[in-house]
Amino acid sequence: MTTIKNVVLVHGAFVDGSGWQGVYDELTTDGFHVRIVQNPTLSLDGDVAATRRVLDVLDGPAVLVGHSYGGAVISEAGTHPNAAALAYIAAFAPDKGESVGTLIADPPPGAPVAPILPPRDGFLYLDRDRFHGSFAADLPAQLAAFMADAQVPWGVDALAGAVNEPAWRHRPSWYLVATEDRMIPPAAQRVMAERAGSFVVDAIGSHAVYVSQPAVVAELIRQAAV
Repeated sequence: MTTIKNVVLVHGAFVDGSGWQGVYDELTTDGFHVRIVQNPTLSLDGDVAATRRVLDVLDGPAVLVGHSYGGAVISEAGTHPNAAALAYIAAFAPDKGESVGTLIADPPPGAPVAPILPPRDGFLYLDRDRFHGSFAADLPAQLAAFMADAQVPWGVDALAGAVNEPAWRHRPSWYLVATEDRMIPPAAQRVMAERAGSFVVDAIGSHAVYVSQPAVVAELIRQAAV
């Protein structure tokens, strides 16, 4: 029996909340009340504040869901009283004092490396020509091209933002590992999930698994809501 009826979805870097539409449709059809955070991705503190503002107005507990960099956001924001459970979707799950920047600083030999271009005016972008293969390999080329051209600039302050008190130490968590991810190596995802004590589900998908396989993502969120 589902006991949590609220879901809050937090997007990651380079994208906005519209990518959650498929997951939103799946969950609202089941009767969940779903809210999507449009975090500006300028700084971790700003994104945590945006997420907490959404949590503030809920009428009860929620599953707090983060994709990619959104995992850092929910790790910090998830200590909010209305965050009852956490769901990481191919996401970073930093420990105290860690940032996304520290987690990607020393990739193991042979691991895929995200094609992040050098910063310009304090913002980061992905290489448009490599976006499809790295971020969204299981999406149609036309959709991947649209996402590449619609990139949201990611602030270097967000990349460097460190988590103060990881919510996964205080909340139950679930983790969906995208086994074909070329942005966050699947092995790194498993390490973070194990450290957080998360219930783990594998999905054969790219980093954009939340777009390509919304039913699989929604099912993980349903499990977290029980």
